[in-house]
Amino acid sequence: MKKILITLFLSASLLFRAAADEGMWLPLLLGQQVYNDMVKKGLKLTKDQLYNINKASLKDAIIIFGSGCSGGVVSPEGLIFTNHHCAYDVIAGASTIDHNYLRDGFYARNKSDEIPSTLSIQFLLRIEDVTVEVLDSLKGLSGVERMQKQTTVLTGINKRMADAENAIETKVSALFKGNQFLAFVYQRYSDVRLVVTPPERVGNFGGDTDNWEWPRHSGDFSVFRVYTDDEGKPAKYSPENVPLKPKWFLPVSLKGFKEGDFAMIWGYPGGTNRYESSLGVALATEINNPSLVKLRAVRMKYILEEIKKDPAIKLQLGASYRSIANYWKFYDGETKQLLKYDVYGQKKSFEEKFIAWAKGKPAYQSLFTDWSNAYNSWRKYAKQRMYINEGVLGSPLMAFASAYLIPLENALIKTNATQAEVKKARDAANEYRKTFLEKENKPSDQNIVAAITMLFYNDIDKEQHPIGFYGSLKNKYGSLSDEASYKKYAADIFSKTMIFDDAKWKAFLTNPDASVLQADPAFNHLSAFYTNNYVSKYLFSYQQFYAKNMDYGRIYLKGVMEMDTVKAKMMYPDGTSTMRVSYGAVKSYRPRDAVFYDYITTSKGILEKYIAGDYEFDLPARQIELLKAKDFGQYADKLRKELVIGFITSNDITGGNSGSPVLNGNGELIGLSFDGNYEALSHKIAYDKDLNRTINVDIRYVLWCIDKLGGASNIIKELKLVK
Repeated sequence: MKKILITLFLSASLLFRAAADEGMWLPLLLGQQVYNDMVKKGLKLTKDQLYNINKASLKDAIIIFGSGCSGGVVSPEGLIFTNHHCAYDVIAGASTIDHNYLRDGFYARNKSDEIPSTLSIQFLLRIEDVTVEVLDSLKGLSGVERMQKQTTVLTGINKRMADAENAIETKVSALFKGNQFLAFVYQRYSDVRLVVTPPERVGNFGGDTDNWEWPRHSGDFSVFRVYTDDEGKPAKYSPENVPLKPKWFLPVSLKGFKEGDFAMIWGYPGGTNRYESSLGVALATEINNPSLVKLRAVRMKYILEEIKKDPAIKLQLGASYRSIANYWKFYDGETKQLLKYDVYGQKKSFEEKFIAWAKGKPAYQSLFTDWSNAYNSWRKYAKQRMYINEGVLGSPLMAFASAYLIPLENALIKTNATQAEVKKARDAANEYRKTFLEKENKPSDQNIVAAITMLFYNDIDKEQHPIGFYGSLKNKYGSLSDEASYKKYAADIFSKTMIFDDAKWKAFLTNPDASVLQADPAFNHLSAFYTNNYVSKYLFSYQQFYAKNMDYGRIYLKGVMEMDTVKAKMMYPDGTSTMRVSYGAVKSYRPRDAVFYDYITTSKGILEKYIAGDYEFDLPARQIELLKAKDFGQYADKLRKELVIGFITSNDITGGNSGSPVLNGNGELIGLSFDGNYEALSHKIAYDKDLNRTINVDIRYVLWCIDKLGGASNIIKELKLVK
């Protein structure tokens, strides 16, 4: 039966094409029907050229960039193209006020100019199916027990299939909600150097206003190079290291494209939840998403106030702000689109058919009754959890205390704790405090703590408040309806905590004592909300709900595929930050009545949006001069006689695909994906066949920025240009 089940999943995912251009397909499991459809739509490469573990193939040019982006190898000397926003931390970290690469850009004229970084990249070596081994170990288990056992088993497989000496790592991914398990084996390279970045005004042109929007004119790219030791093996940074000689690199097309042309995107899409239940959709739209959006808006407000005051603060906080803002707008849009298209109703309608089919089948007939009970039990606590994670822990100070001071407290109060345990926790806290202080902006953080503390009081059920906390705050600082009371309270925390006081901190580390730590105002604040309230009263309920939700989701998906194997659709696995290929076409769209969006944007649009000195729509003076003079060189579109900036395709992507290569039917690079469109922000849960678009920067604009704007013709000479 087990083998039949595995075969069933593979068959459904391979033999039934999802609607329109939907689907994040595993390259290892491209079935003949899917491959034939790709060929029909314009693919010219063979299946072996796409994915092969025994010889070089296109998959060898696709990388995990850093901790959450994608990229592609584009030269025989290890050059990598990815997005500017994926490299933002590295660019900001390499910048100073005198050499502000975030503001001015950076173009290495030779390899000796390239800037070392702390990031790493990973190449996929192979994929192995370990489903039988995992499922055998989970027989008869459910809930938290199953979840814990699964974690143990996957950790064991990861360790067994790793090879630290050769920088080989393994990550087993649970697919189809835990009905299939694949081991992805990677090799990590840690000598990665910055080669080119455009000024932020180019890379993030349009800022928050244009984020998730089309038309778009961002030059969202950056260029890095991977280095190895002289034997071609991964190595830590050394001046003696040499550029990577890749197994495969991507030719770069200057030929352009037209509407309807084939496009495929390779990369590492993060989490999607296309098989979510109506129960999950309701919780997201009614509680989780609105709470997240409200809380992130508070954080953004106070961070942006400080960023606008000083370029040095922008270098310090810019990456954090962009990260917060990106998903603030995403979840706001997701909620609106889920409601607009009644995704809840669509899910509910299908579930009613499932319930009718499940009658008389013991494995499934009570599933939705049990599932509903689990949601109903958790729902009353869901908002509080969001206010802890996105609110209280949204403060960098509280996040630091949670990650490093709580473990230190645990070591100090643990019965029979060894000196080694205490020292380990103490040293970790001391070491990370240095990094925390470098990144910390006290004015914005203090305002965040004040505002979130007030919001928690106003928005969360009084029965879920920390016991006695708000009564004490009122007695000492004044009315709980007065913003000034919370500001005074936060000011006391930030002025009196030992975390910002070197002398107090040193004295504490010299003689670490739990009572001293517990009396610290910052730690006391965190403990009131997190340790003594959420962890002690509500965390267990969440863990129980999470485990049940995972169980029911797995059972439901198994049943769905048993219910109708012939008409099964959308049976590609959800995104799990594992290598996928999606395919579609260059395609315009109509977002609403009487509105038409073309499939490309051009330099004409940049000049129309440009506002000198504006925070979001400014550009370098030289760029304006070049564009007005139509000095496009070999990068002009041959049909339009313009410089194409961005384009859209119908490909199915999500977060994690940032920096993914966009390829034509010959496997040639035509762009880099960097965003989705606002009208289809429900895409993590529901792909919209009419409105879903991927926003890409045209590779010709990337090369124009490198060559014409930056003068780095040495980079262009490395590439294999196809004209």
